[in-house]
Amino acid sequence: MTQKEFSSIAGTIPLQPGIYKYFDADSELLYVGKAKSLRKRVSSYFSKTIDNAKTRELVKRITKIEFTIVNDEQDAFLLENSLIKQFQPVFNINLKDDKTYPYIVIKNEPFPRVFFTRKKINDGSKYFGPYTSVENAKELLAFIKQTVLLRTCKLNLTSRNIEKKKFKVCLEYHLGNCKGPCEGLQSAEDYNDGLQQLESILKGNLQPVIQHYKVLMQEYVQLLEFEKAAQIKNKIDYLYQYKAKSTIVNNNIGDVDVFSILEEGDTAYVNYLAISNGTIVQTKTTILKKNLDEPASDVLIFAIAQIRNTFSSTTKEIIVPFLIDYPEKDIIITVPKAGDKKKLLELSEKNVNYFKEELRRKKILHVESKTSEEMNSILSQIQKDLHLSSLPSHIECFDNSNFQGSYPVSAMVCFKNGLPSKNDYRKFNVKTVEGINDFATMTEAVYRHYKRVLEEKNPIPQLVIIDGGKGQLSAAMQSINSLGLAGKTTVVGLAKNEEEIFFPGDSQSIKLAWDNEGLKLIRRIRDEVHRFGITFHRNQRSKGTFKNELEQVAGVGKSTIDTLLKKYKSVKKIKLLTEAELADTIGASKAGILFAGLHKI
Repeated sequence: MTQKEFSSIAGTIPLQPGIYKYFDADSELLYVGKAKSLRKRVSSYFSKTIDNAKTRELVKRITKIEFTIVNDEQDAFLLENSLIKQFQPVFNINLKDDKTYPYIVIKNEPFPRVFFTRKKINDGSKYFGPYTSVENAKELLAFIKQTVLLRTCKLNLTSRNIEKKKFKVCLEYHLGNCKGPCEGLQSAEDYNDGLQQLESILKGNLQPVIQHYKVLMQEYVQLLEFEKAAQIKNKIDYLYQYKAKSTIVNNNIGDVDVFSILEEGDTAYVNYLAISNGTIVQTKTTILKKNLDEPASDVLIFAIAQIRNTFSSTTKEIIVPFLIDYPEKDIIITVPKAGDKKKLLELSEKNVNYFKEELRRKKILHVESKTSEEMNSILSQIQKDLHLSSLPSHIECFDNSNFQGSYPVSAMVCFKNGLPSKNDYRKFNVKTVEGINDFATMTEAVYRHYKRVLEEKNPIPQLVIIDGGKGQLSAAMQSINSLGLAGKTTVVGLAKNEEEIFFPGDSQSIKLAWDNEGLKLIRRIRDEVHRFGITFHRNQRSKGTFKNELEQVAGVGKSTIDTLLKKYKSVKKIKLLTEAELADTIGASKAGILFAGLHKI
């Protein structure tokens, strides 16, 4: 739609608050937006120069505009989020999360059961959640079972069925996990007391439950029923342990939602922490795709609305890193500067940064979408291609690193089940090699590592990759043979240029197809050892750990050395210069001292 075409309809656009919908020539919904004044907001798309290419593309595609007028900005906000979630227009922010999360449900029935479900049915039952982790939900249910005695059977426990004595107690009753409501051994009132305790636990409010058990324990003590009192004491201790594990700041914070955001290009990451009585009861990091270069505040507002809706949050206070104009009524927006709320925000920011870095690491390794079955298939491909006797679930890779021909170090990375095992990474400062000798450096690193592995009786990898050609592989095999490891592991060399794989003693290499999944994993392992080795080398240089030969010559200062390295790049090249060539750079006097020192004249 052009500005001229829009001008003909501009006067018909209402001034009231509402939402607007843009459609293309095929009546496909392109974009949904909200506005305090529909006419002003929509006109802004057609009456100004648009810098963003995606917005220009959106405007070019628009052929039809529809409006819905609402009472106020809050209603527009809620309607916009509902429509985006329902239709997912191509130009709106995309919340990249379509999972079905689990709930814990208290079933609407006599003597309600409590169980785990993914289906939320409007049948009068109470639902708690959703929970972002199935494991966490099951762990919580197991904790509740240890604390509150509720039935787990599916019997229809109507009062009529119980009066007719249709049921008999099961093993759970005899194990002490149920009070036997099926035979009328537990009243509905007593059962409901247990449900109230359960609800308190699910809401993170453990203190009323603990207080209830303290009173009950004292009653048993007064009745001299010490065994029952001891059982209640165990429950109290269990509750305190759970509380200590869960509590983050303190109970005075109340119920708050915490959100932090991290942006990277067209992608935003938003972390959510749900806090109840000083306890984290939910945590979730979500990825959002920006399509129109929306500001961080708009992205955060959108994410808050969607996430709070997903997790059915009714919390009245929201903690955020910067002030936002959140349109929902009766919501307090807090930007903490210090104190416990600031600590919560910092915790959320740590989580979102960790999530983003973990995602980046996985993307680098190209394994973010690999299931364990897919990874096993890739390892099986490597086993087949390299004719290994067993699945290479444990792979180690070595590489040398130096800086402009100086300061050699070595590094080793370890992959288990196709993924990096960073606790097993190793780095080596060269101890026995004089000068730059890649082969001797490799021999030393491999020997030192596997000598220690044998001494500590740690597992030997099924596959060892040496980054380099035949020379590096032969150097590594010297150590493998001297340690008696020949035949106990497979060692291969990976040539840097052609990505050929060499076996010890073979004149011909193996060349795998460029798109071979096994070769892709081997490349990723090689790239990771490069990264790890270069990072270690850089850290050593920044600490001043290395000393070059120039620094050993008395009478030659740092500024002179810096001048030479800046021009000639390496100590090796400087040592090849004549005294006259040195004099051209640093003067005759210093050149004479340095030349004599380097060549021991």
